[in-house]
Amino acid sequence: FVFQALVEPQGNPDKPLPEYVLKSSISASDRGIDIDNLPIPAINPLYPLEGFATSAAALGHLNADRDVDGAVRTEPLVVRYYDKYFPALSVMLAAQSLNLTPADIRLNFGEGLTLGKLRIRTDSNLRMYTYFYSDQEGGRPPFVIDSFFDVYTGKIPADKYRDKIVLIGPTATGLGQAQVTPVSAATSPVETMAHTVSSILKEHFFVVPGWGLWVRLLLILLVAAYLIGVLPRLKAGMGAVVSLAILVALIVAHFGLMVSKQMWIQFMTAAVLLVVGHALLTTKRFLVTERGKEKSEVESAHSNRMLGLALQGQGQLDMAFDMFRKLPLDDSVMDLLYNLALDFERKRQFNKAESVFRYMADYNPKFRDLEQRLGRAKAMSETVMLGGTSSHPGGTMVLNAGTEKPMLGRYQVERELGKGAMGVVYGGRDPKINRIVAIKTMALAQEFDADELEDVKARFFREAETAGRLTHPNIVTIYDAGEEHDLAYIAMEFLKGKDLVPYTKLDNLLPLAKTMSIIARVADALGYAHTQNVVHRDVKPANIMYEPESDSVKVTDFGIARITDSSRTKTGMVLGTPSYMSPEQLAGKRIGGQSDLFSLGAALFQLVCGQLPFQGENMAQLMFKIANEPHPDILTIRPDVPDCLVAIINRALAKNPEERFHTGEEMARAIRACAASLTADPVDIGL
Repeated sequence: FVFQALVEPQGNPDKPLPEYVLKSSISASDRGIDIDNLPIPAINPLYPLEGFATSAAALGHLNADRDVDGAVRTEPLVVRYYDKYFPALSVMLAAQSLNLTPADIRLNFGEGLTLGKLRIRTDSNLRMYTYFYSDQEGGRPPFVIDSFFDVYTGKIPADKYRDKIVLIGPTATGLGQAQVTPVSAATSPVETMAHTVSSILKEHFFVVPGWGLWVRLLLILLVAAYLIGVLPRLKAGMGAVVSLAILVALIVAHFGLMVSKQMWIQFMTAAVLLVVGHALLTTKRFLVTERGKEKSEVESAHSNRMLGLALQGQGQLDMAFDMFRKLPLDDSVMDLLYNLALDFERKRQFNKAESVFRYMADYNPKFRDLEQRLGRAKAMSETVMLGGTSSHPGGTMVLNAGTEKPMLGRYQVERELGKGAMGVVYGGRDPKINRIVAIKTMALAQEFDADELEDVKARFFREAETAGRLTHPNIVTIYDAGEEHDLAYIAMEFLKGKDLVPYTKLDNLLPLAKTMSIIARVADALGYAHTQNVVHRDVKPANIMYEPESDSVKVTDFGIARITDSSRTKTGMVLGTPSYMSPEQLAGKRIGGQSDLFSLGAALFQLVCGQLPFQGENMAQLMFKIANEPHPDILTIRPDVPDCLVAIINRALAKNPEERFHTGEEMARAIRACAASLTADPVDIGL
């Protein structure tokens, strides 16, 4: 049944309640109880007909208690009708499931009620803050909802509901009056009832302690004190951090008490005060400090000008630009910026010169020859590469026709030759002695992190030092090494020929005699390097340069070489090109010169028959074959290979380093002897 209004009665009831309704009331004495601790009053009850009521196990009221926003968050477990107390239908459902009667319900005015062994805590008016359950995984509702028609027609067996509380009511949209709850804006009354009954039986409800109001007021005072006394003394960043920390603490405390203690204390008022107060105070501070900042900038213009000029004189152009940008723009400042941009051009940092010119153009695009300077700087910045911090990634130092050629140290860069193991290789010239050189570069700051930069620089110059120790007619000569604008470079002998990669193709193989001559000279070069305690580690056709006209052979790219002095040996990593690696290099073992001879043997095999000695579908299969399987018999691929050359290749490709040639000179002698035996063979001319 329901009461038409939950208000205090002004007189006596129109008529006494029938006996079948009074049977569901709770007996309790309210003598001496303050009216503020009594249940919500009610008037004008609407109860069912006697025939229905007497057939029911019990009666309970269905009045919902809505908050000021219209949402249902609480359940009045008991209402007061004059001197009678009637429980809610949810209470009676829970009582019936526990085989309890209204006589077994005990009221604790101002605190809650006792239902058997269940102690339901409420507010002072016996209203329970219901725990509304969220949906289960997959979006399933917390309570099973079945169609009444399916049950009626037997589609759902009635045994499913044995020993369970079953609520019957409309749940479809448009039927009944939906209620706004914390979990949904349209909850049917029967679903709200299910949440309430479950909250009672499982004692899942929220409690608003009597001292909660005092905590709420205390938090408001503390937040106000923080906004008035503490926040104005903090810097903007620190103030934001502290305010955020307090806000997070309030929110965590609010929801933490609800989840862990099922206690509801309103921290949100203090949180809203904190957010609004912080926003207002910081806005005011910003407006005030901005005016002060403008005044300070005007007063410090002279000091910024002098500091910028000093930094420019020291070569710290970026910092000088930062100082000049703090000055209010006028013709005198434009002169300073113009000279600064010219300094950037002299250092060939054209992208930075372009930035300065653009900054000037925003103020006066007609200043001097600014338009021409800006266009030239833009064109240069798109082509010039002078290190990772001053160029576009992937750029080049080679300039278009009609522009001044860039310089690296004392070398003039003329064209790009290609990409090397450590970076871009350029063709250049030493203007002082008019010597053509190849310049190998690497943008260190662009390729490596700041914490690795110094180690990488040391490695780069160690490469130059190592290669520079080698003086041999078949090894490329190193002239110089240096660094400019984070771009490290090595100037070396310029080679006119090409590498041997084109001659590894089956349709473009060199004559055997020529191949043997080239490999013999490479073996000589490696043998010399090994006597200087230098291991190449990456011998392959791409690192052997050959110039047919002069019959010149040069070994290049000792870029991953390591000094193998006994005092400095370490177990190395797997470096180089896997197809040519020796088994011990693949295994990460300490290697010596015989590893280079294995790689040279693999290159010789490829140059003779047009295919690699070891091939695999993937890296793992390739490495396994190199380490464990013998190379194919070269005679099955090219039957005309002389036996002496087959023996040389087989020995060079031996798995055990001790079974290979001991030195490069030994391998070179064997190759030359084989070549000589071929030319010394008698020729049958049929006489």
